[in-house]
Amino acid sequence: MSEQDENKGIESWNGKNIIKLRDYKVPTPVEEINEEKLRSEIEPWLTALFQSEHLSLLTGAGISSAIHYMAKNSSGAGMEGMTITEFKEQIEKKAKETAEKTGRGTPNIEDEIRIINELIRGLEIYLSNKEEDDLIEKVDKLKKELEKGITDFANSVLKSEYNIVTSDKEESSEYLMNFLLSFASRIATRERLNLFTTNYDRMLEFGAELAGLHLIDRFVGSISPIFRSSRLNIDLHYNPPGIRGEPRYMEGVVNYTKLHGSVDWIEDDGIVRRFALPYGAEDIKTYSMSKGSLMIYPNASKDRETAEYPYVELFRDFASAIVRPNSTVVTYGYSFGDDHINRVLSDMLTIPSTHLVIIAFNDIGDRIYRFYKKAKRPVQVSLLIGNHLGDLKTLVDNYLPKPAIDRTTYKMADLLRARGTVSTNDKKPTEDEQNAN
Repeated sequence: MSEQDENKGIESWNGKNIIKLRDYKVPTPVEEINEEKLRSEIEPWLTALFQSEHLSLLTGAGISSAIHYMAKNSSGAGMEGMTITEFKEQIEKKAKETAEKTGRGTPNIEDEIRIINELIRGLEIYLSNKEEDDLIEKVDKLKKELEKGITDFANSVLKSEYNIVTSDKEESSEYLMNFLLSFASRIATRERLNLFTTNYDRMLEFGAELAGLHLIDRFVGSISPIFRSSRLNIDLHYNPPGIRGEPRYMEGVVNYTKLHGSVDWIEDDGIVRRFALPYGAEDIKTYSMSKGSLMIYPNASKDRETAEYPYVELFRDFASAIVRPNSTVVTYGYSFGDDHINRVLSDMLTIPSTHLVIIAFNDIGDRIYRFYKKAKRPVQVSLLIGNHLGDLKTLVDNYLPKPAIDRTTYKMADLLRARGTVSTNDKKPTEDEQNAN
């Protein structure tokens, strides 16, 4: 590839629909959208990848924005910064440096939380052997502003959930449900779908419940579930009546990990719990426990050990799930702004039999392109980027594989047709469609 060709690819990247499946070329824009032509290329390719030995789906803010936009014609909760008065200039300067380093440009609330926590920790070390009333007062005020900022952000997330659950546009929930089913429909010989998200909201949990999917995470218990490090490999099986031997996997079970925490997680004295927070609640303080802090990454805990827990466990789950042979990872709505996640994805691509599918509505800040260029593994990366290819409704309707139906279902349909129970006008799957399942 010449430098001139590479520069041309970069210049034509932004604001275009990009498709790159099985070639080594610099991605180029799709000048004209031909859904039939694209479907004939994309859907079979994704169908094959979705039946890889190991399949993982990583979602980011884009999935929540897409669902909220379908419901309310707006993108929902954002990541805008909080209102800070103490050490404001220093915090804003450092947050901006952090954002520019990661390619985001504009600082968000995660940048501010991280900087404020580091500042508070440093000031507490400085004040451990000193008595400076003015500085102590400023630190206390900064802690209160941080707590209020996190609470306000959590309430904005809850507001987005409320808008979804109260919307009269049912298609938003239906498309979320069908999106998840396209990934969760795995044949019995394949490993469970691994579902990861960087989002704090519970839209994926909402969609999974609508789809009848059971999510397995590290939490144990019913009244006040506790995060446990030892519960990763738990699964659900059943024994078919009259059949002896090993139990079978139950359908519709998904391994689920929220990498950055959740709006309904709370940490109290080193123990992480999930508290009862109704979907559609409007105020976090009404339901959260009186003690503890919300586990919104990278919120601080009482010491270094608990500050890393449970996130260190969650990222270990992510790495162990995807960095292995014959693994496919699909990202949707993830903007590649998290260095920890990007590093694991890069490590995965060093295994020749792995593949990464990136689906996104846009590439703000060229972060996806920079990752693609830095990875230097074009044959292992498929790109579906743009306002057509990354539109959730278009994606579900045209390009994602439909949930698998086994041959027994087809045979039963044939029998019912023969008996006149089912109308002969009902569409029968073609031989190719049956073989695909």
